[in-house]
Amino acid sequence: MGSGKTIEILKVAHNYELQGRKVVLMTSSLDDRSGAGVVASRIGLSRQAQPIAPDQDLFAYISKLNQQEQEADGYPLAAVLIDEAQFLKKEQVIECAKIVDELHIPVMAFGLKNDFQNHLFEGSEYLLLYADKIEEMKTICHFCGHKAIMALRYKDGRPVYEGEQVQIGGDEAYYPVCRFHYFHPGQARD
Repeated sequence: MGSGKTIEILKVAHNYELQGRKVVLMTSSLDDRSGAGVVASRIGLSRQAQPIAPDQDLFAYISKLNQQEQEADGYPLAAVLIDEAQFLKKEQVIECAKIVDELHIPVMAFGLKNDFQNHLFEGSEYLLLYADKIEEMKTICHFCGHKAIMALRYKDGRPVYEGEQVQIGGDEAYYPVCRFHYFHPGQARD
């Protein structure tokens, strides 16, 4: 939360396209805060993207799109960029690996590792297992400025530690926090 993942994916898309290369920007259909299929950062940058349905076959979709692009002008897709990758299903992560290995198209997935209860999201768990490379994007704790490694869910001004794994929200619902402040929100560190 708040590490700049969405800004980074928008920057990566822009840089590819600046060089005349084709990218496919995708995001989970679950996150519809800015509308279905919109990648939007907290600082106001946004862009249309292809929404990913929970049962969508990503390999079949990208394979077909890549073939259409090559037939249109002879150039293949340069990259697949996925925002909110934590919402991918295991099968979709394996399909992403297949896109890399069989179609030779890089896939860059951006998302959260763990939920507000500190459980891995399904997509994150399998990305950790299948990804060729993992880069952590850091942010700071809402309370103390130390490195944040967890997300603390809030409702009516109080921390929440139980509930459904997926509750779409932003700064009004989640704070990035360090481990200490996950367990002791608002309390001073020694």
